[in-house]
Amino acid sequence: MLHGAGVLRIDHLPPLHGHLRVPSAALLPPLAFAALAVAALPALVTRLRFGAALLVAYGAALAWAVLLASSGEGLAWPFTHRQEYLAVLPAVGGDPLGWLASFTERLPAYPTHVRGHPPLPVLVLWVLARVGLPGPLPAALLAVATGCSATVAVALTVRRVAGEEAARRALPYLALTPAAVWIATTMDAFFAGVGAWGVALLVRGGTGGGLPGVLYGAAAGVLLGALPYLSYGLVPYLLVPVVAAVAVRVTRAAVVGCLVGAAAVTAAFAAGGFRWPAGVAATHVEWAADPGAARPYLYFLVANLAVLALLTGPATAAGLAVLTDRAAAVPAVPVGRTVAGRVVPVGRTVAGRVVPVGRTVAGPVIPVGRVPNRLGAAAGPVRWPRGGVGALVAAAAVAVLALDVSGVTRGEVERIWVPYAVWISLAATAVPGRRWLAAQAAIGLLLQGLVLSPW
Repeated sequence: MLHGAGVLRIDHLPPLHGHLRVPSAALLPPLAFAALAVAALPALVTRLRFGAALLVAYGAALAWAVLLASSGEGLAWPFTHRQEYLAVLPAVGGDPLGWLASFTERLPAYPTHVRGHPPLPVLVLWVLARVGLPGPLPAALLAVATGCSATVAVALTVRRVAGEEAARRALPYLALTPAAVWIATTMDAFFAGVGAWGVALLVRGGTGGGLPGVLYGAAAGVLLGALPYLSYGLVPYLLVPVVAAVAVRVTRAAVVGCLVGAAAVTAAFAAGGFRWPAGVAATHVEWAADPGAARPYLYFLVANLAVLALLTGPATAAGLAVLTDRAAAVPAVPVGRTVAGRVVPVGRTVAGRVVPVGRTVAGPVIPVGRVPNRLGAAAGPVRWPRGGVGALVAAAAVAVLALDVSGVTRGEVERIWVPYAVWISLAATAVPGRRWLAAQAAIGLLLQGLVLSPW
């Protein structure tokens, strides 16, 4: 209907930005790898030393992303488009500072992706070319290797926030994420890795004081401070490190170091002649003149979240339901008191009804230390989202909602959501099991096989 009305002229397979295609036999290698990984990866990351488990998960993430991309147009193909970042490198030439100073002024003449982003992605690829690695393939390898490393960085953060067991549970889901379809290959995968390592460094050094805390904090600040210069859409992402820092109670030294590191990034760009607010204003002008701005707001308000659901997979959706149940469930009440603190006679509820010992108002037996879910059955150990994995998931989800409501992300969010998807996918740890992991891999295979995406 929207196609008939002419409001989805540049989206041929809404809500995705791509075309429908027929799967081919080229999907057999990633299918075989997925079957092997689903069978072996959970046991491996459970039994191995944690460092070895991280390496195995990183290798699995790399293999999964590369095999998926190789079953289609290839790893480097997305970076060959004339609207990608590499197309502007000749304009940078041998004078990156001069290019940076004139970036905002010359923005209308640049390719689409350059017009929609700050200058740092181009500068990263310029450095790569200057060290002898020019062209689409080295750029793709950098994006994919960095993006897949988010598997390790997110797991390290979870270990600090919620413990090693939770981190080990997360590794298979991080490695076999459906988002791998767009990790290979977009620069947003690189953004995801940078952001994830910024958070990991902050919580890694944030529990110790003195010089180490300052140094870890400064390194985290440089990475996190670079995010707004990689993508304007990563500003809400900064909620994730804030929540992680609160969860592990980072020291004042680490916070100071982080702020100094972030300020140094801003100062460096300002000294180079690029003012971030001016860049935002110029990009908004370009966005308003682009056909994407004509996309219907209300449709993409919902469609963008549907795309996020595809990137994060069914296990994440099921995990979000479990986390929501646990957040809404009645917490354990000390003997003789309610949650609010009012004294209640033994054997009665707040409403006054007599409740047999070991039972809820609805009747089913609830083991000690557990809470009932909405169906009345025991829902598992109490793990409140505010203190663990759920807090990270909630932070990323709130950031996504902020972007979605803003209206500047109308479509083409497959790549934009990648940095957020790696955190939201942690919800899948609430529903461990090979069947859910297999479902994640199946969605990735279906997306790769059925959707011809420009990324």
